[in-house]
Amino acid sequence: MRAAVQAVVPWLRGEADQPERSVLAAAVRLSLRTLEQIAPGRSVEVRVPPFAAVQCVEGPRHTRGTPPNVVETDARTWLELATGALDWTDALDGARVTASGTRADLSPLLPVVRF
Repeated sequence: MRAAVQAVVPWLRGEADQPERSVLAAAVRLSLRTLEQIAPGRSVEVRVPPFAAVQCVEGPRHTRGTPPNVVETDARTWLELATGALDWTDALDGARVTASGTRADLSPLLPVVRF
């Protein structure tokens, strides 16, 4: 995961062009899997379309329809959150992430990797 995310760090810092889709997808997917490992559970669904969605955080399990606790954002915003380059509150205030539900605050779980 660390190597996959490291490959996109220059882009996140504004030092390089957007990486190829496969490189970006690997960074998103592997960092989301790390979030799953840090916070196992099924009460929150974290979506980063079109690359991945995971369920995490202990609590009531969701089984059908739209989950009650959903976090959704784009790949760049997720990777900035995952690396600590963007603060959770700033992402919410800037409408870069949507979070619904009482368990949808990921701030205690972020960042998932530091550089």
